[in-house]
Amino acid sequence: MPSNKKLLQAAAGSAGGDPLYVEDVFSTYLYTGTASAITINNGIDLSGEGGLTWLKSRNLAEADILMDTTRGVSSALVSNNTNAAFTLTDGITAFNSNGFTLGTSNITNTNASTNVSWSFRKAKKFFDIVTYTGNGGTPQNISHSLGSVPGMILVKRTDSAFKWFVYHTSTGATEYLQLNDTAGAVGYGGYWDSTAPTDSVFTIGTDTNGNASGGTYVAYLFASDAGGFGEDEDENIIKCGSYTTDGSGNATVNLGFEPQWILSKRTNATGAWYIRDVMRGMPVDGNNALLYPNSSGAEAASSFALRPSATGFTAFNDAASQTNIYMAIRRPMKTPEAGTEVFMPDTRASSGGTLAEFISGFPVDMYLRYLLSATYENRAHTRLLGETKLITNTTAAEVADTTVSFASNVGAGPSGESANTSVLAQMFKRAAGFMDVVARTGTGGSGVSVPHNLTVVPELVISKTRTASSFGTDLDKWFVWSSAVSGSGNDSVVQLQSNSYNLGMGFFYPNSPTASAMTVHGNINYSGDELVYYLFATLAGVSKVGSYTGTGADLNVDCGFTASARFILIKRTDSTGDWYTYDSARGISAGNDPYLLLNTTAAQVTNTDYIDPLNAGFTVTSSAPAGLNANGGSYIFLAIA
Repeated sequence: MPSNKKLLQAAAGSAGGDPLYVEDVFSTYLYTGTASAITINNGIDLSGEGGLTWLKSRNLAEADILMDTTRGVSSALVSNNTNAAFTLTDGITAFNSNGFTLGTSNITNTNASTNVSWSFRKAKKFFDIVTYTGNGGTPQNISHSLGSVPGMILVKRTDSAFKWFVYHTSTGATEYLQLNDTAGAVGYGGYWDSTAPTDSVFTIGTDTNGNASGGTYVAYLFASDAGGFGEDEDENIIKCGSYTTDGSGNATVNLGFEPQWILSKRTNATGAWYIRDVMRGMPVDGNNALLYPNSSGAEAASSFALRPSATGFTAFNDAASQTNIYMAIRRPMKTPEAGTEVFMPDTRASSGGTLAEFISGFPVDMYLRYLLSATYENRAHTRLLGETKLITNTTAAEVADTTVSFASNVGAGPSGESANTSVLAQMFKRAAGFMDVVARTGTGGSGVSVPHNLTVVPELVISKTRTASSFGTDLDKWFVWSSAVSGSGNDSVVQLQSNSYNLGMGFFYPNSPTASAMTVHGNINYSGDELVYYLFATLAGVSKVGSYTGTGADLNVDCGFTASARFILIKRTDSTGDWYTYDSARGISAGNDPYLLLNTTAAQVTNTDYIDPLNAGFTVTSSAPAGLNANGGSYIFLAIA
């Protein structure tokens, strides 16, 4: 539904085109080289709108390759040297309406190599590309179409070997940085004529690096805090700024959004340029996966980490009193229109300990993993938490799990399992109005506001202490709160690892959650505990958080869907009852509905007829046990279309 602002704009005859979201203009896409042509469908319209694609091998010492639509499909630049542009006919061979096509170059497509691409689409208040010719004499005002004041500008001479010089709003027009070099900020006004850019021009001084007579140049311009995105076209998706670490090498940065990609550089001393992104690995704990625009080096893990949060990031383990500039891009922000955009179940058969990737069709943010035919733990894996697992049927703390992988744009895994074992993954994507994940360190006490990016009031919240709580085992449990339970107030009513009910422990205090924050109770905010919260909401046509009262007879549960639910999670709340989970990969059909229990180690149970499909949701049958359909029993559920 259009926002009130959009309706007013339309009534006034001033509404523009469809709103843009970060997913429309930026993509991180991982791919494995084949030495044959590859088409990368990343959702970015490069042929129609134009833009830049930046390519880098992750496991090989190959150059960073930058190719853009303005200079032409075969013209390449390298960020880690001063070389002129060169012809790379088998790098990117075509810019497409949904991404780009790669040729056979061993720089960008070596067989079996792991690689990353970052695509930036030209769009007002996000990114622009400008070319110009130097005059060698007087400063020039170079026009641009960014539609806002640039926060960062990269300039490179293309017809001859000259260094990359960089403007950043935090260093200003009297200093410069070099993308191809580790040097800190240099005080010199010759590059920018000591003149700050405006929303229509940037100024090039008389220095020959940027204004040689007859020299040809390209400039990549990035916005900062300019708004222009989202339903009301007032949300930021990119920010350029700086931070200085404290005496312990830490700093907290408020962006106003959660980042998915960060470029950073130390400015008060020598230091490498770093690129981080959540696709390659930027978890809330542990090492970040780093690539270096000033070097051809392969990807490396670093304990100098940036920890993302709902509102920005925190720097850890850096040098004390270090000043850094950054450019950060927001995580995906679109509201999904179909359940298939945010949830997908998939099964795989293991043979000899190997397992193919689970396929989702989207980047996976969380997945539940089960062995179907064996008694085993049920595992929860979350991108923000890195290569780790939490066990849903125990109160155990988080442990490392190197069989987990989120390094795919269309799936999760692969993972190592016992030989000849069937494995299920229920895969979820964080998305506005549907699901969010928040990871943080507890601060102690009640009434602490915890921001989130669900954008609506959460209706189901699951909380888990990832570390062994110093307060005792009571706080190690999986606490679950649902707004669908009448009279539950802000108390936790059930536990995920248990069949118990009416827990009655404080969850929110003193206020109920809002569309932007949760005010948490001390039970889920104990000082020093590492915590994770999973938030779900009802989204029309996509998901439903609800409740029903059992009848003992066939009971239709209307979720407002146009087809049967593909995922169902049910728990009894007025008496003991297991957590039943169903999904379409194993079957939700009349006559046979295999189920798993999240709170036990039991293998899946087949040949039951407890759940039937319903066009608007699901049916709980008369043959269902008391855990699903006791006459007068109270139940909560999460269903996905």
